[in-house]
Amino acid sequence: MPDLFDTGPDSAPNAPRPLADRLRPRALGEVIGQEQVLGPDAPLGIMLASGSLSSLVLWGPPGVGKTTIARLLARETDLHFEQISAIFTGVPELRKVFEAAKLRRRNGKGTLLFVDEIHRFNKAQQDGFLPHMEDGTILLVGATTENPSFELNAALLSRAQVLVLNRLTLADLERLAQRAEHELARALPLDGPAREALLEMADGDGRALLNLIEQVAAWKIDGKLGTEALTKRLMKRAAKYDKSGDEHYNLISALHKSIRGSDPDAALYWFSRMLLGGEDPRFLARRLTRMAVEDIGLADPQAQTICLHAWETYERLGSPEGELALAQAVTYLALAPKSNAGYVAFKAAMDAARKTGSEPPPKHILNAPTRLMEQQGFGAGYAYDHDAEDGFSGQNYFPETMKRPVYYQPVDRGFERELKKRVDFFAGLRAKRQSTKPRN
Repeated sequence: MPDLFDTGPDSAPNAPRPLADRLRPRALGEVIGQEQVLGPDAPLGIMLASGSLSSLVLWGPPGVGKTTIARLLARETDLHFEQISAIFTGVPELRKVFEAAKLRRRNGKGTLLFVDEIHRFNKAQQDGFLPHMEDGTILLVGATTENPSFELNAALLSRAQVLVLNRLTLADLERLAQRAEHELARALPLDGPAREALLEMADGDGRALLNLIEQVAAWKIDGKLGTEALTKRLMKRAAKYDKSGDEHYNLISALHKSIRGSDPDAALYWFSRMLLGGEDPRFLARRLTRMAVEDIGLADPQAQTICLHAWETYERLGSPEGELALAQAVTYLALAPKSNAGYVAFKAAMDAARKTGSEPPPKHILNAPTRLMEQQGFGAGYAYDHDAEDGFSGQNYFPETMKRPVYYQPVDRGFERELKKRVDFFAGLRAKRQSTKPRN
């Protein structure tokens, strides 16, 4: 259900009320969706049944019921409901809220403090809640659209349970639309496809759907509208996308994993979602190049070149033609053979280098520019590979105290199939050279 606000105490009884306000649930059982937190065996259902409600952080997109659920929890537990927004509340206002809650507690009444956009508070402000949560002055219910792991202090998170609220499904939105039609005492003047299009325009946001329904219900028309007529009358709601928030990271993750999973259609979809959301194509160009390096590597050495050329093409052409070059790079990467062997090998080599960072190279591969160094054995016994059979000496190039490791293990896909043959060939030659090496 959407996040809605109670009618203020000064509102006239017969004053017009928005549809969303009229449809606000009066009990948790009336909330549409969110069964994963409200069901009998779900966290809130269990807390309420046991009579032990703890502080909570409600994490979810706009319009899914965070404020409504907080209000109804206060009603179910007979707590005073106090609502603030982190956007408009500073330290002086917080002090007044806490003092009022203390007074209320002394008079035998608890306080459920609902903090909207709680992630907007800085660390010091978040720390200010802790003593009042610990001594029972307040039961905190925070609401956030951002990942609490990144935005909220560990100390606050340790004292509150995080509950994830999901965007409303089309089935949820249809139930909400039917409830709205019952309240309005008439059906929406839409045919089947247009009705479905209206639900999709809400993009999982119950409040947005009710606002759209209120617009449609106000139209004075005969018959039913089709999809084309509906979209002409309504501006399609912009897709939810915050270039600096969770949705940014969620969508780039979806794009990356679709490419890694060799699904060009899904990859192009997420790429398009980001572009339509206003993402900088240069950011996408950088990430595509990173994908070519990390997930394709030497299985297709051309992949990196394709990305760099697409990036350069975008810089020369701009939008929208340059975006087509990036889209073609997306398709190429999705269909390219995949390997992270180079990535894994580099990480393993870096780890070994950190652990053995003071070990010198073996003396036989060190130059000896002075007589003293020659006397110390520098360069002694070095085999010049060009003079060796097959152009390969098989000598050891690792520190003498270090057991020879294997970092690079190419996969049997794409160009790395050929590289694997070379790795195996040289490994065989090395073993052969070692077996024929004179023993001291």
